[in-house]
Amino acid sequence: MKRICFIIVICLVLVTVTGCTEENHSISNNNDINYFTKETRIYDVINNRSFEGYGRLIFPVNRTIDESLTLEEAEDLYIWYNYMNSDKTVEITNYLKDQANSGNQIFYNIYTEEEMKEDPQKRDTGIFYFRGEENAPFAIINAGGGFMYVGAMQDSFPHALELSKNGYNAFALIYRPDSDKAMEDLARAVAFIHENQNELKVDVSTYSVWGGSAGGRMAVWLGNYGTSCFNEKDYPQPSAVIIQYTGLSEVTGNEPPTYACVGSSDTIANYKVMEKRINDIRTNGTDAQIEIFDGLLHGFGIGEGTGAEGWVNHAIEFWEKHMNKDKEI
Repeated sequence: MKRICFIIVICLVLVTVTGCTEENHSISNNNDINYFTKETRIYDVINNRSFEGYGRLIFPVNRTIDESLTLEEAEDLYIWYNYMNSDKTVEITNYLKDQANSGNQIFYNIYTEEEMKEDPQKRDTGIFYFRGEENAPFAIINAGGGFMYVGAMQDSFPHALELSKNGYNAFALIYRPDSDKAMEDLARAVAFIHENQNELKVDVSTYSVWGGSAGGRMAVWLGNYGTSCFNEKDYPQPSAVIIQYTGLSEVTGNEPPTYACVGSSDTIANYKVMEKRINDIRTNGTDAQIEIFDGLLHGFGIGEGTGAEGWVNHAIEFWEKHMNKDKEI
């Protein structure tokens, strides 16, 4: 009996010292999984050695993630979103892993170590880099999430991947989910890319800002008010703003060329509000267009397998039209 009690005490001491059970140990330690599948746990992606130091930012840090949740079940994290494609989730996580394993830096902090020590929330910010061709123009994509979380896996990573496949350099922003702080993070990201253009190998003479839902508001505000309104130096206005499903109605007269898209059955962002805003921008003499997809709900992302499939190409064409105008000037 004394021996049994002694063994129990030793086990309790070991658990106390290590701070975790065997089950939690498998969650907290990095792993060497070579290829992710739909059955891979989200925790095993977050803690993969390829993503050391930033894996937690691939998925929403402001949402509770059940330790058993798999990539196939990831849509449970993304409230307000629809039509999430688990095949795309698997493709993105493996793309990021392959890029990291090939020696390409895929994540960049946008704040200095000193700034992050002063404000620990800034540790949960940064940009994921989806590389296109060297010295090609760049885009920044802001996911939505109601300023409650950052829904990058549906609302910015897929867009960034498509842009990179088209030769453009794309940065998916992970920001603090507060409207004011998010704008500071977006402005800082613009500044960071401009200041590090040689290291990043991007053309900063023209760029676009994209966003869906809350991220669409961010894109609009950046385009209208500029980086200097959000505690950064004054950097050039984007050549185009690309927005999805956000019911923002304000028009200042300072809008860059704007492309928008939304579903007619979106109960969060009313398509009529978006349509009126686009018409108002046109009235002011600025190029703007909108696509309304019949029957689609909120948060369709790049729209694969829906009536919106292909809209990203239309948005790229819109940006290219105004990119070329900028270069002629």
